[in-house]
Amino acid sequence: MATIEVAISNGHKEALNDWRQIFPIGANRGPVPAQVPEPIANDYVEACNVLPISPKASAALSRRCLQNMLRAAGYKNKDLAREIDMLLAEPDPKKALTQRLRETIDAIRNFGNFSAHPIDDKTTLQVIDVDPHEAEWCLEVIEELFDLFYVGPALAAAKKAALNAKLAAGGKPPAK
Repeated sequence: MATIEVAISNGHKEALNDWRQIFPIGANRGPVPAQVPEPIANDYVEACNVLPISPKASAALSRRCLQNMLRAAGYKNKDLAREIDMLLAEPDPKKALTQRLRETIDAIRNFGNFSAHPIDDKTTLQVIDVDPHEAEWCLEVIEELFDLFYVGPALAAAKKAALNAKLAAGGKPPAK
């Protein structure tokens, strides 16, 4: 399927960063894995759907997804920055982030903050905005977190259950 985007030009060959997807309306992303809890999945789908219309709204919803995932996983604190710190300090290797996620997870919080609060660029005094590719990046990180928190553990549990069934059929104790 084709995607049509419109960008504002300054009269030169290069387009400016202010682009909008006009077709198709909504997200051009895959389905949410079945293992993702419904409230988080709903926020993610909404973040995908508003991206072509408002990167700021999409980034804010991605931030909300992240915070809800962290709190559901037991990382509860008074603000998201501290919850991320708790995750980054996680000593359990089963819950540890990949290096890529360690380096990118805080981007969601920052872009979400740019969406929710008027933060000025100290050199231009202009409000810092969220660009479409930045909001898209937030969605990509959320998808990686879906794999870490929900899909990976569910697949591992299913595979281990199948192994244990075979072991039991052979009169062996379950796997460790």
